[in-house]
Amino acid sequence: MSNALEHPLASAIKPLLEAVGATQVELDQARPDDVVLEWEGVPAVAVRLPHLSSALDRLLAEMTRQFDGRALADLDRWEKQRVVALLEERGAFTVRHGVETVASALGVSRFTVYNYLNRQQDDTRTS
Repeated sequence: MSNALEHPLASAIKPLLEAVGATQVELDQARPDDVVLEWEGVPAVAVRLPHLSSALDRLLAEMTRQFDGRALADLDRWEKQRVVALLEERGAFTVRHGVETVASALGVSRFTVYNYLNRQQDDTRTS
């Protein structure tokens, strides 16, 4: 196969790439920071990973889907706490301005997000 995007590995990893926001690129288009996957010792597919800033947007969109498509700002307090907990598990707060971005999406203050995070940590310690 001359087209890497037609390789069986490309089909196999497509759902994973969609879930994390990565894209497949032709081997001859791969940049040094792309990940080249091999099939039986031969380069087969190049994967371009997303930038972290877009990762947070995807995480927030996933939270909206998980909560029946409702705007995150319209969720009740318990649901917002759950969103913060899920985002913490996925590393959303390691992204620069993550707390501010999440607070804006939830329609709460940064202080409230920090309170939710602290409450989650307290709950984990007492469990």
